[in-house]
Amino acid sequence: MIDLGISKMALIGAVALIVIGPEKLPRVARTVGTLLGKAQRYVNDVKAEVNRSMELDELRKMKDTVESAARDVESSIHSTTADFEKQFSEATTTSSPGTGLEPPPSYPEYKRPRKNWRIKQGAVPGWYKARTGVRRHALSGAARVARFRPKKFN
Repeated sequence: MIDLGISKMALIGAVALIVIGPEKLPRVARTVGTLLGKAQRYVNDVKAEVNRSMELDELRKMKDTVESAARDVESSIHSTTADFEKQFSEATTTSSPGTGLEPPPSYPEYKRPRKNWRIKQGAVPGWYKARTGVRRHALSGAARVARFRPKKFN
């Protein structure tokens, strides 16, 4: 990177003041600042994109290792279950009918009790709501306006 100290910055500023002039120097400095800011943002975006691609490659490698491990586990489970089924089938064919291998008893399927949806009981009785002034029914906007509109006297 460029090594810019305070003395070099002062020298650059003095040369710019002489070459550009005091009237245009603020505008030029602003333009240079915005261009440097844009360049810095662009460099940061490129760095972030490179980091993301590197992380994506690492994640792909990790995904491949996990998938291969899952395949290995799946194949071992399949081989184990095949061996177990083979042993179980051999045991059932060699045993006699009265050896205690009876099917488990069947139970009736649970049926949830149905509720009567027509009967709906509120927590507060209707007469109490009416006496205390609690609204029991929702009013539409037009009905509310009509209810609270002042009465006309003729």
